[in-house]
Amino acid sequence: MISVEGLSVEIGAQPILRDVSFALERGRVLGLVGESGSGKSMTALSIMRLLPRGAHLSGRVALEGRALGALTERQMCDVRGREVAMIFQEPMTALNPVQTIGDQVAETLLVHGVAGRAEALARAKDRLARVGLAPDRFPLSRYPFELSGGQRQRVCIALAVALRPKLLIADEPTTALDVTTQARILSLVTELVAEEGMACLFITHDLGVVAEMADEIAVMQAGRIVERTAPAALPGGLRHPYARSLFAAASHVPARRAATPGAPLLEVKDAVRDYLLPRRRIFGPAPRFRAVDGVSLTVHAGECVALVGESGSGKSTLARAILGLDALQGGAIRLGSAAVSPAMTPALRQRMQVVFQDPYGSFNPRHRVGRLVAEPFHLGGKPADAEARVAEVLEDVGLSASDAHRYPHEFSGGQRQRIAIARALVTRPDLIVLDEAVSALDVSVRARILDLLADLQARHGLAYLFITHDLTVVRAIADRVLVMKGGRIVEEGPTARVFDAPAHAYTRELLDAAPLLPAA
Repeated sequence: MISVEGLSVEIGAQPILRDVSFALERGRVLGLVGESGSGKSMTALSIMRLLPRGAHLSGRVALEGRALGALTERQMCDVRGREVAMIFQEPMTALNPVQTIGDQVAETLLVHGVAGRAEALARAKDRLARVGLAPDRFPLSRYPFELSGGQRQRVCIALAVALRPKLLIADEPTTALDVTTQARILSLVTELVAEEGMACLFITHDLGVVAEMADEIAVMQAGRIVERTAPAALPGGLRHPYARSLFAAASHVPARRAATPGAPLLEVKDAVRDYLLPRRRIFGPAPRFRAVDGVSLTVHAGECVALVGESGSGKSTLARAILGLDALQGGAIRLGSAAVSPAMTPALRQRMQVVFQDPYGSFNPRHRVGRLVAEPFHLGGKPADAEARVAEVLEDVGLSASDAHRYPHEFSGGQRQRIAIARALVTRPDLIVLDEAVSALDVSVRARILDLLADLQARHGLAYLFITHDLTVVRAIADRVLVMKGGRIVEEGPTARVFDAPAHAYTRELLDAAPLLPAA
């Protein structure tokens, strides 16, 4: 179906891709894995001829024997969407927020002139139903913001397969999804490839995902394919050192001393958090949605507690209440002996800090690292030794004091997450809330960050509340697990017990949905 021979890309004098070659047959999935910057996405963009200005491409890309490099841009516009289609990583960015989902799926058919508007909308309805968005529950008039992350990704898939392309390129389509949603999306892509007779290039950094769904795995490093293997050959069939290191990082467990929990540090008792929904009538009370429903939990000093569950289960809402950002409608939260609420003192706020999923999104790009790390000082006033403390925490997280004078864009993703951790450490807190802090990182970067968190916890006696959907991470770093569904804690216990003998059906569902790496 698709043949790539000697594909190379340079931007200026910098080589980006180097002699990339592979072939992919109809009905088969090739998993392309590697770290950020290895050339995975650039390979996909080269196939679609969507390279940045100034890029020079050489080599041959053929779709059913037809050389795509010989086509004009007008001809390539006819190929894109009709014969080669792409699913992007972030559906909210890929979709137009002011267009309905029906119009966006129908647009592909209208642009290629294969149907009039009425027929295009009818076929859009069929494609959306095919990806699990039945018209009775998800009418064509819905907007992207009215859907969950997994539902939006289904719209992107419907858009990509609207014209039944010959090649489907999926670029990290499940990275930000929880395990059950991810499992459904992966199953859907696999079904579509088999039933529609497409070839699929599946780009990811998650070896567990490709091990379950790909027919063949290609590992990229520095713009080259350095390893080709079948999933059944993992891990013993890996020959290249880089491929073996990726596999080891994916199953990495940081060295941690067994936790000796101290006194209760964070106590949540019967917490209730409601949201007001838009009024359906002019008069009468506004309807409420209960996001957190009578939750109780305890985190002890020096302990790492993981909070897991699907998107919409109430994890982040609970975290906002714990950080004193949202008021509760019932129950109470205490840090030590002090009550936590939006009105709590700056000194109490300094004892709790947070690390977000996307460090670049949580930084002001116009500020230098020193100022960003020192931001939490505004809670209680800037101490006299603020500059020394910024330098200290930067070195604590494996950076240098001189990095305080640089800007966030000058760092890699893993280094930016270290800066975010440094910012959380600078007030010397007792508790750090980590909200999906490693879910978007490459496996090798994730392994280093987990090692760092374990080391910091041992040296500073920190307590962590680790909010995540990545069960591999939970098993590696958590002492206890809390499983949340529908605003309630449905199961809790020591990590080993919850993973090996889950008591609740929902916990078993989460564990069954998580992609597993073959045993080493």
